[in-house]
Amino acid sequence: MKRRNIENPKIEKIMEYIYIVVGSAFVAIGFNLFLLPNRVASGGVSGISTILDATFGFEPAYVQWSFNIPLFIAGVILLGKQFGFKTLIGTIFVPFVVYLTREWEPATMDPLLGSLFGGICIGLGLGIVFRGKASTGGTDLAAQIIHKYTGLSLGTCVALIDGLIVLSAAFVFDIERGLYALIGLYVTSKTIDIVQIGWGRSKMTMIITNKQQEVQDAILHEIDRGVTRLAAHGGFTNNERPVLMCVVDQTEFTKLKQVVRHIDPHAFVTVTDASEVLGEGFKRV
Repeated sequence: MKRRNIENPKIEKIMEYIYIVVGSAFVAIGFNLFLLPNRVASGGVSGISTILDATFGFEPAYVQWSFNIPLFIAGVILLGKQFGFKTLIGTIFVPFVVYLTREWEPATMDPLLGSLFGGICIGLGLGIVFRGKASTGGTDLAAQIIHKYTGLSLGTCVALIDGLIVLSAAFVFDIERGLYALIGLYVTSKTIDIVQIGWGRSKMTMIITNKQQEVQDAILHEIDRGVTRLAAHGGFTNNERPVLMCVVDQTEFTKLKQVVRHIDPHAFVTVTDASEVLGEGFKRV
């Protein structure tokens, strides 16, 4: 039993490195198959390498190394050693795979398809790398440095850098390519969210009703889901008004509505997406 507890952290650490390598490969392949041939510079160092490749003929992999490695060193010096060896792997491995796959035939020469599927590949790769508790460096490190020394929010710094790259693409190529780059950026961010927190198939409901016990029993026994009673007070009457909180799968949500409506047609119910649910009856922690 002790041996198993010792080996699990080792397996977890190995899996993190596998995530970094696999995720970095997705980023690089998506870049070469979709973004680069269609001149879609959707932010980041890859966007800079796309612009320099089109303008001066510079090899994208070399451009990415020439930006990533100095930025990593600057990040370690200015921000501390928080990035570690795993981020260094991502920083180096993405351009390496870009170089290895540079002769691959483009998957499409339609810039819209290139921006969509390129964004999906980049987002999928980055999401996997983030699961390995690392990053691919690049302009993310530059944004963190600017954030530290200017006081601007990190999101603003990332948006400014990526915005400048997209504007440069619009200037070097044309407005349409800049718009395609924005599409690629949006798809990338959404795909990262999906990889990180799932599809949001669960629903969290908050129920205010005068028949708390009946609704609670129905949820427990008819839907077979847990329910939590939260202490609350009405804002107008200041009377005690407990709130029932329950998380259900999307397939169970219709039944929950029917149960609540049957018991108390006047119940007040709010519903939100629960992107990721960990615990009994859902994912394991």
